[in-house]
Amino acid sequence: MNKTSLSLIAATLVCTIATPTIATTPEEDKATFQSYFKQRFPNVPEDDFKNGAYAIDAVGRENWEAIEEFPPYENAISSGETMWNTPFANGKRYQDCFSDGPAIANKYPHWDRKLGQVMTLPLAINQCRETNGEKPLSYKKGPIADLLAYIAFESRGQITNVEIPSDDPRAIAAYEKGREFYFARRGQLNFSCAHCHFGNSGTTLRTEILSPALGHTTHWPVYRSKWGEMGTLHRRFSGCNEQVRAKAFPAQGEEYRNLEFFLTYVNNGLELNGPAARK
Repeated sequence: MNKTSLSLIAATLVCTIATPTIATTPEEDKATFQSYFKQRFPNVPEDDFKNGAYAIDAVGRENWEAIEEFPPYENAISSGETMWNTPFANGKRYQDCFSDGPAIANKYPHWDRKLGQVMTLPLAINQCRETNGEKPLSYKKGPIADLLAYIAFESRGQITNVEIPSDDPRAIAAYEKGREFYFARRGQLNFSCAHCHFGNSGTTLRTEILSPALGHTTHWPVYRSKWGEMGTLHRRFSGCNEQVRAKAFPAQGEEYRNLEFFLTYVNNGLELNGPAARK
């Protein structure tokens, strides 16, 4: 299939998924989303999309694999493990909040019926801390990124499996808000998330190959060479908004939680392989 045909398909899919007047179910969205990337990159094994841009960038992949020999996120994993096992001032630990242990990344995000909102792992971590009399952690970097790195490492091999309860209209609405956010233009550049990572995925912007959206949620948190440290998924959301000259929303605010809900759902079936290293 040539690039012109794929561009027409991309435009049609964006219209279908993003237009509120065209009724689609989350399951239909996921099938459409994943089918598009499999057609756009037919030589990429489905499971390899979890590696982001390195699934389609052979040169970048060589450099990345060399870095993975001595990954820059090892210290974060170690620090996160220490945090997990260190008691709070009241004597309790994270284990008292998360009884299944640290390998829990595949349980998030999920719809919390009681609170009527999307529950992400960082939000749950801070709920645990506050319940036990501890101060909440900052959501973009620092200790929370270390703790997430340890949890992600322990969760490697789990499969993305976000459920959207069809019997709760609030959950459907949150998903649809996340979908709308993903395809909405914003900022002085008038770009949406989809402009870079859907129809233009695989093309080059300045010196970087734009990664496909399929696989975007599998490998967080990430050590970025650009940052020189670990960062969370919502830190990246904020950075993307700022790059199109739009004001970023608060990390773990409703907008980004709903976006994470949508984007993780359409990545269902992919293996979790965080934490990761990126440029």
